[in-house]
Amino acid sequence: MNNLPRRIYSIYAAVVFAFSFLIIFPFILVCIWVPGFKKFGRKINRYWARVYFTLIFLPVKIENKAKPKKGESYIYMANHFSYLDIPMMGFIPGDVQFVGKASIRKAPLFGYYFKQLHIAVDRERLKSRAETMRRASLALENGSSLVIFPEGGIYTKHPPNMIPFKNGAFKISISKQIPIIPVTLSYNHLILPDDGKFLLNRMPAKMVLHEAILPSEDDTEETLNRRCFEIIQNQLNKDSEIYENR
Repeated sequence: MNNLPRRIYSIYAAVVFAFSFLIIFPFILVCIWVPGFKKFGRKINRYWARVYFTLIFLPVKIENKAKPKKGESYIYMANHFSYLDIPMMGFIPGDVQFVGKASIRKAPLFGYYFKQLHIAVDRERLKSRAETMRRASLALENGSSLVIFPEGGIYTKHPPNMIPFKNGAFKISISKQIPIIPVTLSYNHLILPDDGKFLLNRMPAKMVLHEAILPSEDDTEETLNRRCFEIIQNQLNKDSEIYENR
């Protein structure tokens, strides 16, 4: 797509995002304000993600090797190259709480929704990181799963090559014996590059849910980190090669 069609398509996608969010926001508020209803707010979030990608004519191919069991908690870890990654993780099944940067809370309306239904972390503040670990552990104990971008944000300058993962989520996995499901978001950096232009390319997206990794007695944060990193990076390399040779 050249720049004019991309610009028109990008404006359309932005308008659909904003308008659809405003439609569901009152229902999310009810779920936030009524005690015990927050999980229904997150459920609305999942349906919204599916409807949004349909409305912007962007098909998402999901390769589910994990086949997560209903009612069990998992820690989903995904590469993070694009602003498209967060809404796409709405395809993750079950009740899921996102762990995201505290700066999200500054976004009008969306920030309030995220603060109330998910977990925001300020990595610059030690107290905030400790509180994040506490809330993440509590979410798992209450039957929710977690979605974490272990790179800590969109920091890589050379996608599809990731930067090293942070260890916090692997520490939780070991202490709580919660399985990790690595997730590869193969083409989001091509669909919506992090180049400051906010121009979408309309092409099929792909999400791979890899087989779950259950920490063993011999695992350390570093060994789990390395295994998860290699699984996601190998898939990224494979899909990049497929894309280049098509």
